[in-house]
Amino acid sequence: MSQATEVVLQRLLQVARDLYAETADLSEAESELQRWYNRGYADGMVSAIKALGFTQQADGIVIAADSALVAGQELLPWGKAYRHGFEMGERETVEVLQEKQS
Repeated sequence: MSQATEVVLQRLLQVARDLYAETADLSEAESELQRWYNRGYADGMVSAIKALGFTQQADGIVIAADSALVAGQELLPWGKAYRHGFEMGERETVEVLQEKQS
């Protein structure tokens, strides 16, 4: 891994850690939509980082909730916010890391 990729990866992991800390106490309420989006974004980031082969680096992140966080909640406003955040976090992380690996 190049030094530039390592620097970007460490920054992305720090963003994910910060988002997990910010969303540690989510509640099922429409007033929490931004926080649900942020949790989804962090989960999407970690998913992409692992899918790109950086599993060891991502394993150090403590996730406050299990993968069933939104199970059964997908059609509710917070479930939709989470899903959109996940998709964006995953896509943007892939874009940034693939750009650095090129």
